[in-house]
Amino acid sequence: MSSSSVDKHNDEKQEAVDVSVVEVSVADVDTGAVLACGVDVDLDPDEAVRIRKKIDRHILPLMCVLYWVQFMDKTTLGNAAVLGIKQGAHLTTDQYNWLGTIFYISYLALEFPQNLALQHFPVAKYISINVFIWAICVCAHAACHNFAGLMAVRFILGACEGVTTAGFLIITAMFYTRKEQTVRVGYWFFMNGFAQIISGFLSYGILHIKPGKLEPWRWLMIITGIMTFITAVCFWFFFPDSPTTAWFLTPEERVKAVLRIKQNQTGVENKHFKKEQLIEALTDPKTWLFALYAVFTQIPNSFQRRTSLSNQKPLIVNSFGFTVLQTTLLTCVDGVISIATVGIGVNVAAWTGQRGFTAFAWKCPDVLGGILIQTLPWSNKVGLLFSLWVAGLGSTAFVIVIAWLGSVTAGHTKRITTNTIMLMAYVMRRKRDRARHVEGMYPPAYLASRCSPLPQDKYKPRNRVPWIVCIVSFVVCMALLLIIRGYLAAENRRRDAESPSQAYDNVYIEHLSWDGKLEKVKVDKEFLDLTDIQNRDFRYVL
Repeated sequence: MSSSSVDKHNDEKQEAVDVSVVEVSVADVDTGAVLACGVDVDLDPDEAVRIRKKIDRHILPLMCVLYWVQFMDKTTLGNAAVLGIKQGAHLTTDQYNWLGTIFYISYLALEFPQNLALQHFPVAKYISINVFIWAICVCAHAACHNFAGLMAVRFILGACEGVTTAGFLIITAMFYTRKEQTVRVGYWFFMNGFAQIISGFLSYGILHIKPGKLEPWRWLMIITGIMTFITAVCFWFFFPDSPTTAWFLTPEERVKAVLRIKQNQTGVENKHFKKEQLIEALTDPKTWLFALYAVFTQIPNSFQRRTSLSNQKPLIVNSFGFTVLQTTLLTCVDGVISIATVGIGVNVAAWTGQRGFTAFAWKCPDVLGGILIQTLPWSNKVGLLFSLWVAGLGSTAFVIVIAWLGSVTAGHTKRITTNTIMLMAYVMRRKRDRARHVEGMYPPAYLASRCSPLPQDKYKPRNRVPWIVCIVSFVVCMALLLIIRGYLAAENRRRDAESPSQAYDNVYIEHLSWDGKLEKVKVDKEFLDLTDIQNRDFRYVL
């Protein structure tokens, strides 16, 4: 019996709702219910910390490595431009631009099917299969000699990489409390910064490879593909699908791991798609508020990549007298800044318990940086460079927001849907930006476009119109953060004013006891796979 069936049953027996007994199928409740049902103990705080540290040791390193590899693989096309892919594969500018576009088209088109598969199949195993396929695709770049071959592997690469962030959000919600989730999302997300650093050194090293049978860009694809393949194998054998089956936890520790996240009121997972939760996700205002935030977050990124001073940052560095090789290495500074700001931001959000206000504070430097870029003298290259770095600190806010979305959404199907909508909104902006490359507005090469003269247009050199759009987008994002927080706070107040609800208090499943007897066991509300709207005891974190 699904949660909607439970609602119908309660409606038919309104006078007896508090005393009625409802039996549901094991398939309709959370997977953690079987482990946690009948266990009525208070988990010792020290023991909870010990379990959390054990989980950290076994899953965080692999998550961080995979996210680093994913970002590095995603940017190989830009790095390959520096290393000669256009000449080696005989690509025109439009064809090269389409290689970037097709990645995001594939990512966007298959994001929802990929998320549905994450619900139906074991999460870690399904991610591993996708990583294995994309490792082959990255290596296959080196065997491509024309546009058609590269388009095929780029399409498959986009489809496979779309599973990583969505899968990691699900995994993080399975293993960690809501407070811990913000920090853990930050930990694996700032591996993008490490990827920028390592990619810079890797490209620097490959530039020194003497031309032979394989061109430098082919070596880049082979090396990164092999690294991805090794990561896929490790993920398959060592990463658990959920805390209920984690190989590194004893049976007793698995129970404690499930009890540890009981406070989330979101359970572990449910493998059955629930249409009513999909509809609720689509009609929930906060779903679209978060999606709108993702869209406006990407507008500045699009302008900065296409026409703004961010494209000129390496040119500014180069103007100080550095060579192309040295400029390549200095792009690692962006990675260092990303690591520092994300690491600090997510810890502040977790420590204060204020996701909305912390994300708001981290967007303020974006506005300041944008204003400084427009007001500093054009001759002040150092000041402009530092202003551009300041204008990029707000990326931390997005990390906090995607962790926040997972903390305020319950019901496994609903969480899958909201994650999909959020990521599609984020990627859709990127895809549209990539599509503009076809018009020749700006080549998307990671360093090629940065270390060569940029096309002059009516906005150069100050790019005032694009930067005004960026600043407006920053302000809109800040306003949306306050609106989301205000909406959630108002909902919490409404629930506080309601009479205590006893719906779902007498739900039972049939459970096989340790001695082989079939018995009916009461399931706590936290493990009924209820949505945040169905469960009136659920309170939104702010």
